[in-house]
Amino acid sequence: MSGIAMILKSRGYIVTGSDRSENEMVRALEKAGIPVAIGQKASNITSDIDTVVYTAAIHDDNEELIAARAVCPRVIERSVMLGELLNESRIPIAVAGTHGKTSTSSILACILMAAGKDPSFSIGGVLASTNTNYRVGKGDHMLIEACEYHDSFLDFHPVINIITNIEPEHLDYFKTFENELASFDKYVSTMRPGGVLITSPQLKEHFKTVTDHIFTVSVDGPSDIYAIDIVRHETGLGSSFHVVYQGQDLGQVDLYVPGRHLIYDCLCAIMAAIYDGIPFEAIQQGVAGYKATKKRFEYLGSWHGTAIVDDYAHHPSEIKATLKAAREIPMKDLWVAFQPHTYSRTINFFDDFVDALSMADHIVLADIYAAREVDTGVVSSKMLADALRERGKDAYYFPTFDEIKNFLEKNISPKDLLITMGAGTIVDVAHSMLSEK
Repeated sequence: MSGIAMILKSRGYIVTGSDRSENEMVRALEKAGIPVAIGQKASNITSDIDTVVYTAAIHDDNEELIAARAVCPRVIERSVMLGELLNESRIPIAVAGTHGKTSTSSILACILMAAGKDPSFSIGGVLASTNTNYRVGKGDHMLIEACEYHDSFLDFHPVINIITNIEPEHLDYFKTFENELASFDKYVSTMRPGGVLITSPQLKEHFKTVTDHIFTVSVDGPSDIYAIDIVRHETGLGSSFHVVYQGQDLGQVDLYVPGRHLIYDCLCAIMAAIYDGIPFEAIQQGVAGYKATKKRFEYLGSWHGTAIVDDYAHHPSEIKATLKAAREIPMKDLWVAFQPHTYSRTINFFDDFVDALSMADHIVLADIYAAREVDTGVVSSKMLADALRERGKDAYYFPTFDEIKNFLEKNISPKDLLITMGAGTIVDVAHSMLSEK
């Protein structure tokens, strides 16, 4: 939403907004001249507003949305507005998938900028090189993330379409994985004529009845593009590897973020760039210039010798990938302070969360971040902690961030690695620790 707001502001529109609470992005919007009301109230809506844009996470009983529908001539979902911005571009690019959208789109944005394409983009994380989650360029390229929740991505019609992967997710909306797959089928069928799909070899088999213009990506091959000679950096984060495209070794790229899953995301971005005709030298420059997107294995600082990282992982597969990447870093013990995101996701993947979190040495659980949902009492973070302890893991639950902070400060040691993890506000614990060190 903030990226869309900034793009519209740059085009001369008067933009205002609201949010449930004050946060870093709200402050950035206000600094850019976009007033943001705290609290979603009917009084925020005035008769001079032409268009109201809302996210799929806003329910029909939201009083501000009710007021907007009663007063404003045009009330649309975020995906409709983003689709309009995307469809205005000559080369629309969308990155979809259950995991890896932000990393893939961020790396591709860096490549496009390194190639001098002057792209526009609206992505899900703050890119280190621009310190924003959006960019307004004058070139032909518009790059976005395509979220499947509430079928939002059906409003997008890209000519270059990346689908990183598909796993059961957002079952509060889709109900079944089969319904989710059917939505992805519809999405792929809406690509512009002549559009290309970039995905895994496994998903190619699923989509080959929908489109015949597919490039495949994997870390090891066989696929249209893959990596060889992967070497983990001995100092710093990340790895170097050679890119093989349709049997030809194009050369080495240097990626300065850790994790095998990031190599896959990087290859997806490289495949899109190759298809777009970008020289490999610009691809090398763009990849080397990519630094971890905000909240994607983002190094925050050191607390008395303990490195602290923040990560957005909130699905079991994402947690496993992040913790596997973390194990590439020399450390004493691996600590995770995890805030589950939504009750439905926690109950649907309860055992998977236990499996994923078990990869850490010590796990501290915060209360579930409700987001768009209401607590029915069916699942809790305490239940997760109990299940982890039954597995023999060192796991704890605390109902407040202050208790989590105090516990961590008493128990973590120099050379440990602490990851605050989740799509909610658990990073506040890290910020509080680092502000007082």
